[in-house]
Amino acid sequence: MTEDLRAVTGRIHSTESFGAVDGPGVRFIVFTQGCPLRCLYCHNPDSWKFSEGEERTAGALIDEILNYKNFISKGGVTLSGGDPLAQPEFSYALLSLCKENGLHTAVDTSGAIPLEHCQKAVDAADLLLLDIKEIDSADCKALTGQGNENALKLLDYCEQVGKPVWIRHVCLPGYTLRQEKLERLADFLKGYRCVEQVELIPFHQMGMYKWDYVDEPYQLKDTQTPTGAEMELARDIFEKRGLSVHG
Repeated sequence: MTEDLRAVTGRIHSTESFGAVDGPGVRFIVFTQGCPLRCLYCHNPDSWKFSEGEERTAGALIDEILNYKNFISKGGVTLSGGDPLAQPEFSYALLSLCKENGLHTAVDTSGAIPLEHCQKAVDAADLLLLDIKEIDSADCKALTGQGNENALKLLDYCEQVGKPVWIRHVCLPGYTLRQEKLERLADFLKGYRCVEQVELIPFHQMGMYKWDYVDEPYQLKDTQTPTGAEMELARDIFEKRGLSVHG
């Protein structure tokens, strides 16, 4: 069984050996290649195309990861992207190998992949970092190219099976950084026992230069990063509803 898992191949964008912002503790991050969304604020558009990246086996990756086991033993391994659930068999294989070696695992996902295609990988993860892009499905489609139905179904499934979830939400001026939007999202999330914390991420321009690579227009070049006061107001909305907020 282990050898079968080791032989599964996937396409990898990059890795990071000492990540500190993608789950608890110090973590090894595997950025998979390929994403079905086209978020206007994406800072890794070079990870979109499924045909690019480096093909690697789950076995080769777990061997690399284990070189850092002493450093990540109190943290773990996070699969990010792209979207790792867009390569469900590979993600399942790598998550299973991590579990065999006593490593905590997390999956950072947009939830865009239908659950019926990725449930096995979801079940294999210890924690989901779920990006809720927008509370309104129509606005979510305008922002990302796809509605939010699959993401919300994934959250419901995590609630059903007791899978811990950290919600991630980008605060984008003119889009999601609006009081009524934030209040709707906070009211929606407060009923979920599986949601351990909410990470509010201020929009930034650090990935703007990468859009030249995909030869697509970057529509947010004039959008400003949220102020500290704006982020504090956003944080207050969630905390008043009993949600633990990070960021």
